Amino acid sequence: MELNNLRPSIGSTKNRKRIGRGTGSGHGKTATKGHKGQKARSGGSIKAGFEGGQMPLQRRLPKRGFAPLDRIQYSLVNISQLDLFESGAVIDVLSMVSMGLIKSDRFAVKVLGNGEITKPFKISAHKFSQSAKDKIIAAGGSVEEIA
Repeated sequence: MELNNLRPSIGSTKNRKRIGRGTGSGHGKTATKGHKGQKARSGGSIKAGFEGGQMPLQRRLPKRGFAPLDRIQYSLVNISQLDLFESGAVIDVLSMVSMGLIKSDRFAVKVLGNGEITKPFKISAHKFSQSAKDKIIAAGGSVEEIA
């Protein structure tokens, strides 16, 4: 085998259809476009959503709401979930990811006060609810807010 002998394997390539090259080609005259009509004309493409002049669906439905660009999305963790850690552990975002409490460290983390906490922890997260702070401090732990 040499470079000048290389060929694609049989059946892997097809010849392109040469339309509009005379009646003998089998694709002459109307060039596979049928007879007349919008789709047979040059430039006769129909844009997506066009419904033949009827008001299209995306214009019939009302506009509703918007997505604010400055919204911060939080991954939520309840303090009842933090009992997985040993007493006195330092809990941060990466340790929550490794224990499977949150999926990734892409979003900021907010600790909520749902449930009870029995062990003291040093917890660092982006935000805490007031009840979560109170319960963590009451259990002998400490809270650190990440900026």
